[in-house]
Amino acid sequence: MAIGSALEVEMSDKLDNYKAKRDFSATPEPDAEVGPAPEGPAREGRPEDTAPGAGEAPRFVIQEHHARRLHWDLRLERDGVLASWALPKGVPPDPKVNHLAVPTEDHPLLYLDFAGDIPTGSYGAGTMMIWDRGTYDCEKWDSREVIVTLHGQRVDGRYALFRTGEGRWMIHRMDPPQDPEREPMPEQLAPMLATSSEVLPGDDGRWGYEIKWDGVRMIAFVAGGTVKLQGRRLLDATARYPELRGLGDVVSSHEVVLDGEVVALDHEGRPDFGMLQQRMNVSEGAALRRVASQVPVVYMLFDVLYLDGHMTIGLPYTERRRLLESLSLSGPSWQTPSYHVGDGAALLDATRARGLEGLVAKRLDSVYRPGRRSTSWVKVKNVNRQELVVGGWLPGQGHRSGRLGALLVGYYRDGELRYAGRVGSGFTDQELDRLGDLLGPLARATSPFTPPPPLPPEVARQGRWVEPTLVAEVAFSEWTHLGTLRAPRYKGMRTDVDPRSVVRESAAKAEPSEDEG
Repeated sequence: MAIGSALEVEMSDKLDNYKAKRDFSATPEPDAEVGPAPEGPAREGRPEDTAPGAGEAPRFVIQEHHARRLHWDLRLERDGVLASWALPKGVPPDPKVNHLAVPTEDHPLLYLDFAGDIPTGSYGAGTMMIWDRGTYDCEKWDSREVIVTLHGQRVDGRYALFRTGEGRWMIHRMDPPQDPEREPMPEQLAPMLATSSEVLPGDDGRWGYEIKWDGVRMIAFVAGGTVKLQGRRLLDATARYPELRGLGDVVSSHEVVLDGEVVALDHEGRPDFGMLQQRMNVSEGAALRRVASQVPVVYMLFDVLYLDGHMTIGLPYTERRRLLESLSLSGPSWQTPSYHVGDGAALLDATRARGLEGLVAKRLDSVYRPGRRSTSWVKVKNVNRQELVVGGWLPGQGHRSGRLGALLVGYYRDGELRYAGRVGSGFTDQELDRLGDLLGPLARATSPFTPPPPLPPEVARQGRWVEPTLVAEVAFSEWTHLGTLRAPRYKGMRTDVDPRSVVRESAAKAEPSEDEG
């Protein structure tokens, strides 16, 4: 048999797995045609001294594959086929982080140019796009390690693929980061908080206005197709909101940290904190699947804190909003609501007419200050709302006999829990039962309030005290001159808030931003 024919047979054998996994009458992927054989005799395996013809640099392609799970496919031209690895988190841009690389079957050379939709039911079903392509220099190639220098439009540098176990490889960038100013994505970020005010700041063109969403604050860390959610207490909340995993597929190869509010919408499209309560404490199993189908959530995005290797918190608000909007994040479970410059009073009236919570005014030149409550962000509510710490409760009477009658709540000042009043309305029967289960194990003998609550003696004798570890959201009409709530109404529990961070939100006038100058 001629050498050329023998090579064609050997190369065809390399594509047997590729052919066996595909029905070419159904998929648009290229048939398993063998590419031109390299010069020189056929050799066993992929020895280091086998290379393409003289003067021809071997080619590579990286394809972004939106299959059942987003990943990237690295393919290197070698011996007339494309040696392939699936990269679940893509090509590592920094030598400090290695990424998993899963060897897959060799592909035909025609796959260097393939992009399209692989139909449902086919192997690898989903959309395939070319993410990068170019040529490479091969430094080493054996059964345990491959070292190449990629010359692409997006990726340029020296990489090692090395075997760590049976069918398991890793990919490591051997050069410094391609972007010398690249910063690693932060692992945690505390959200910036707004200052309460009774009135909006003056409409002088220096403020942007956003709807105040009635939900739970959430920071999203998105990279390599994965999403991690973090609440205000810096605790992982990813499992509670599975519908937000799809953000990883939409964000694609970007690495981004997003800020926003998770809300549950009623039948008129308004946030309903009571509905959201059903989602906040369920994170697994059949109960999560059931409540997620009954009470879907939407992530309302309003800021970007990190993007593709660079922290953005030092940029002005307007620039961060521009970057956020450039990501075009709009889908079934996430939205990027617009903001408006000027007309704050008219917008506040519109939120009141729609039954929304209020507005947040943000200085257009303000930077993002993680974990800080700043006058650069001012919130004005249509109905007074306040997070308060539960320090005790009173037994119910009449139809509530044997159950909770009212919560005794307060806030911290100078390190002490100050009494703010009793909350006896707004509870459903189901919530009364749940609160009874929560409060029981927290019982203590003495009051956590300093000074003790000014309750009538006959009421004080009935008081049941608890460790101040629970936080409730309470609506009310106003603060009285005695420092207690007038007409309070229970709205729900806030598992996302640290009790020690709860202070009285005195309405403050917005002052010039500390970010000026």
